[in-house]
Amino acid sequence: MALSYKKDLDKYKDLDEDEILNKLSAEELKQLETALEEMDPENALLPAGLRQKDQTVKVATGPFDRERLLKYLEKEAMEYKDREDYIPFTGEKKGKVFVPKQKPIETHQEDVTTLDPELEEALSSATDTELCDLAAILGVHTLVTSTQTYAGTGPTEGYNNVIKGEKMNPVFDEPPNPTNVEETLQRIKNNDSSLIEVNLNNIKNIPIPTLKDFAKAMEKNIHVKKFSMAATRSNDPVAVAFSEMLRENKTLRSLNLESNFITGAGVQALVDALRDNETLTEIKIDNQRQQLGTTVEMEIAKMLEENHSIVKFSYHFSQQGPRSRAAAG
Repeated sequence: MALSYKKDLDKYKDLDEDEILNKLSAEELKQLETALEEMDPENALLPAGLRQKDQTVKVATGPFDRERLLKYLEKEAMEYKDREDYIPFTGEKKGKVFVPKQKPIETHQEDVTTLDPELEEALSSATDTELCDLAAILGVHTLVTSTQTYAGTGPTEGYNNVIKGEKMNPVFDEPPNPTNVEETLQRIKNNDSSLIEVNLNNIKNIPIPTLKDFAKAMEKNIHVKKFSMAATRSNDPVAVAFSEMLRENKTLRSLNLESNFITGAGVQALVDALRDNETLTEIKIDNQRQQLGTTVEMEIAKMLEENHSIVKFSYHFSQQGPRSRAAAG
């Protein structure tokens, strides 16, 4: 096929294109120019008017009139003859008319309880108090809650059940911590002998540098025995500062760092410091923002095995292995 196609092209080698173009008429030249014009109808970046050549040969009749165009299109549509139906519509109804089935009406007869004439006479002549006593004998009192009472001697007939709402005890917000942060820090630095316990719990606006100053001041303090700073938004740098304090301080007995933002790195620093501390008996590090991980929990368990001075250690182990090892130690 390739050879035959090549042979067909050989006969056009000696053609003179200029001679052929000179023989074409003006209309044929315009048609050839239109066919050779390069356009790109698939290019979405070009306006619609530039994607294809202008093939309009009719002279414009005037400016664009939208209302006139719509009327013309509507007129053309109305004058267009519809296609005839193969089966003309006659309006005849075929099939059966649907009639819903009527369900039978069920009648319920009330059960009439008949009592002995003597009981009927006794109940009709009984007072409200006697009816209440009879109800209690029959066991109706078991359906009454502790907040429901009977008033059988009321002015109206029957039971006057009064349901009393339980009184709710108001729960007041916890008062703010009254500790003066700056004054307490200065007293720790001055080694005040009357300051034995420091409570900074729930004071959330203490700057991190100030918390580090507390740890630095506690290194040389010999009177404070209990230091609490739960829910103070303390982080790892604060935990590292207190770990350095635990290596120097030999007086502190209790340290509370619960409900803070200390991660595994900060707790690891505290654990390393507790291996060298023999005076601290209680430490609380539970309820941190994120879990400490298996590695840190295992280090805590090892520290508890080595440190015999810690009596209370507040932390909930999330892994079974460290929990069992800490419990056994």
